Amino acid sequence: MNFQTKSILQKTNYRWVIVALLFYSTTIVYFDRVILGILAPFLSADIGWSEQEYGYVVFAFQLTYAIGPLFIGYVIDRLGTRWGLSLAVVVWAFASLSHAAARSWIGFAIARLTLGIGQSANFPASIKTVAEYFPPKERAYAVGLFNGGSNIGQVLAALMIPVIIYFFVSWQYVFVLSLVLSGTWLVLWLIFFRAPNESRFVNKQELEYIQGDTEDLNKVKIPWKKLIKYRQTWVVALGKMFTDPVWYFYLFWGAKFLNARFDVELSGLALPLVVIYVVAWGGGITGGAVSSFLLKKGKSANFSRKVTMLGTALLVLPVMLVPFINSMPVCVGLIALAAAAHNSWSANIFTVASDLFPKKIVGSVIGFSTTVSSIAGMGTALLIGFALNEAGTEGYVFPFVIAAFGYLIGLLVIHVISPKLKPVSID
Repeated sequence: MNFQTKSILQKTNYRWVIVALLFYSTTIVYFDRVILGILAPFLSADIGWSEQEYGYVVFAFQLTYAIGPLFIGYVIDRLGTRWGLSLAVVVWAFASLSHAAARSWIGFAIARLTLGIGQSANFPASIKTVAEYFPPKERAYAVGLFNGGSNIGQVLAALMIPVIIYFFVSWQYVFVLSLVLSGTWLVLWLIFFRAPNESRFVNKQELEYIQGDTEDLNKVKIPWKKLIKYRQTWVVALGKMFTDPVWYFYLFWGAKFLNARFDVELSGLALPLVVIYVVAWGGGITGGAVSSFLLKKGKSANFSRKVTMLGTALLVLPVMLVPFINSMPVCVGLIALAAAAHNSWSANIFTVASDLFPKKIVGSVIGFSTTVSSIAGMGTALLIGFALNEAGTEGYVFPFVIAAFGYLIGLLVIHVISPKLKPVSID
């Protein structure tokens, strides 16, 4: 065995510990995010808010989550990922805890405003961390691993919230648990995370491996006013704009719908929600695998992404039947299928961004696109709240029909804007 081979075999693999920490933070983000959706039927009776007022609460979160990308990248660059993400977690931890003190929809809206600011930092900081700790050839895989926390967070929330309320007989303790989870993460992060060249857990061999391929190590800063001139930017932004609000609908109104339609109490929500989110997780993995398989078979990126997204869009269509079906298992199955299709779409639209743009500016494109889709989510939150406030449970017909056709419309718009998904040329 020569020296080079021996060195490679002896290198540490500490970068995967960092992925585990990012997975943990992403789990907390989605645990916090879905709490309100699960507790909504319970809180409606306890707080006494109307459907329209609940729409305002959802709007508040999406407002600051849309504003966050405008400045959060600058803050993270100035402070570095260690302290930038630490600050964000402190902000969202206390924002989550402040929900426990809310006694009106206005109190919840204020708490959600702060939560959106803090949580808007998680993905930019996580992507930057992956760029620091992984060579380009491993980054996509690392991002896929930590992003799995988004589904685990929702599953944990569905399982743990009924248990917490059963033992403590108070919904406020759910937000206390969120603080504990965030505080535990913060301690682990500050102990175990430093830049790879400063970490005592990363040896020379692993550092050389991380820095061995210097491609794409420095992010190019490109202003949004320049990005919006490229039609490829709008492929990604509109692809998210027509579909992300659908996902927010499932997150924030899914439990409310099951409660209103089938009179499901909080303790009975765990199983259907776990089914929905586990199936959704599988959908994201499958959607990515299908388009990758087509590429390996020699198909173009244009064909592979669009065919996969077309299949996804067709799988969503049956969800329009949900408001008219009297069987809860069938409704849960259709929502789970639609949620899985969304995750498949999401996996591919993120990949389209890397197909169309140099890797160094994909983060800027995703940031702009997230703001666009969050603004759309703000509008749909108000419309859904108004529809339910005016029509009661019949108002659910509107969002489910929109959810059913949003993906086909989005794919049509994408194809009109970019028939061949031709990559952009940026100096």
